[in-house]
Amino acid sequence: MTTRSADAVVIGAGVIGSSVALELARSGRDVVVVDRGPAAGAGSTSASAAIIRFSYSTPDAILAAWEAATMWRHWADHLGGIDPDGMATFVECPNLTFRTTGYDPDEMLARWREYGIDHEELDADALAQRYPALDPGRFYPPKPIDDPAFAGDPDGRLTAILCHGCGFVDDPMLAARNLAWAAKQHGATFRFGAEVVSIDRDDAVRGVTLADGSSVEAPVVVNVGGPHSAHLNRLAGVTADMTIGHRPLRQEVFVVAAPDGTGLHDGGAFVADVDLGQYFRPQPGGSMMIGSTEPECDELVWVDDPDENSPYPTVDVWETAMLRFARRVPGFRVPNAPTGLASLYDVADDWVPIYDRSSLPGFYMACATSGNQFKNAPIAGRFMRTIIDAVSDGHDHDLEPVQFVGPRTGRAIDLGAFSRKRARAATTNSVLG
Repeated sequence: MTTRSADAVVIGAGVIGSSVALELARSGRDVVVVDRGPAAGAGSTSASAAIIRFSYSTPDAILAAWEAATMWRHWADHLGGIDPDGMATFVECPNLTFRTTGYDPDEMLARWREYGIDHEELDADALAQRYPALDPGRFYPPKPIDDPAFAGDPDGRLTAILCHGCGFVDDPMLAARNLAWAAKQHGATFRFGAEVVSIDRDDAVRGVTLADGSSVEAPVVVNVGGPHSAHLNRLAGVTADMTIGHRPLRQEVFVVAAPDGTGLHDGGAFVADVDLGQYFRPQPGGSMMIGSTEPECDELVWVDDPDENSPYPTVDVWETAMLRFARRVPGFRVPNAPTGLASLYDVADDWVPIYDRSSLPGFYMACATSGNQFKNAPIAGRFMRTIIDAVSDGHDHDLEPVQFVGPRTGRAIDLGAFSRKRARAATTNSVLG
C-alpha cells in the first residue's frame, strides 16, 4: 500500500483538529489530516451547542475564551478569506448564570473585571424584572424527578450574573468546514474515511498506519480524535506519565419550542442553571436547546467503545430534562415525545482540556476538549502550534511551560494549565468547566 510523507499528521477533522491543521499549515508545514468520518466536523463537533461564553473556573480558561471570542466575531479575518461554500456565523446572546449553593463565581468575576469582560450582577428583584419568564426560586440541590422533594417549594430566591458579548455559532459543523477550507488554502490535505490503526514509533513518533494499509510518515502527530482520543493515546503508548485521564461520556441534548419570553428575539438568554442541573439556549427559528450540567444526583454514562454509542435520546433522561426546565420556566408545556440527539464528550478528570506534548517525542495531544472547548477552537490551534514549535526547537515544555500571549489582551496564557501532568484543577466538575 502507499506511503505518504508529511511534516505533520493531525488525527481528527473536528473543529479543533481543523484549527490545528490550519495553524500548522500556516507555519509552512506539509500537513495531512486523517479522519474516520465522512467530512470535517461530522463527528462530535456536529452535536455541539457551540456556545461562546467566558464563565470558567480557572484564569487561563477564562482568558482563552475571551481571546477566542474575537476570532469568532471576525471569522473571515481569522480564516484569511471567505469560504465559497458558506460561512458559520456568530449569533449574539447574553449568558445568564445563577448564583446558588456550591457555586461561588467571585474569583471568576474578579478576572472578568481585570480583563474588561462586560457583565452585570442581578439581585433577586432585578432578575425577576429582567427575566419574568423564569421562576427565580432556589431549588438546590438538583434532584431526580422521582424524589418527593422535586416538586417542593423553593428555598429562597436566586441572584444571577448577566454577561454580555456572549453567544453561539449557528452551525458548528460548518465552522469546522470553514477551518478545513482555510487549511487547504495553505496546502493541507484531508483524508476522510481514514481510520488510524497504528501509531508508528520507535524512540519517537514516525507517523500513522491506516485501516486500508496505507501510511503517512511524519515527525509530528497530533491526536485530536475527540471521543476516540483516549484509544489513540493507548495506541501510542503515552498514558503512563499522565496524571489527568480522559474518556468518552454520553450526553443527551433536547430541542423544544421556546416558551414566550425565552426565545432568541424574545428577551431570552443562554442560561447556566446549576441550581437545577441544566443549561438552556435559545436558537434561531423559535426553538430552545436543553442540556445537562451533570449534577451529582444524575448517573453519568461513561462509554467504553465510542462506536457503540446510540445517537438516539432515552425517555428517562428526556423526562428529567423537561420537568427541570418546566420548574424554571413555568410557561413551558412538556411535549409528547423527545426531539434531540445523544453524542459523546471526551472528558478529562477535571473537565479541563489537555493541550500538550506527550512522553513520546513528536506525539502531541489536543484531547478532552468535548463539551466546553468548541468556543476555544480558533485559539486552541494556535496553542498547539506554539507548543509544537517550542518543543521542536528544544524547549522543555514539561519543565518550563510555554506561555502564549493573547493577541487581544497582550496577556500571557500559561499553557501548563492544560498539561497532561497537571494537578487536578478546581472546577465545577461539569460541562461548565
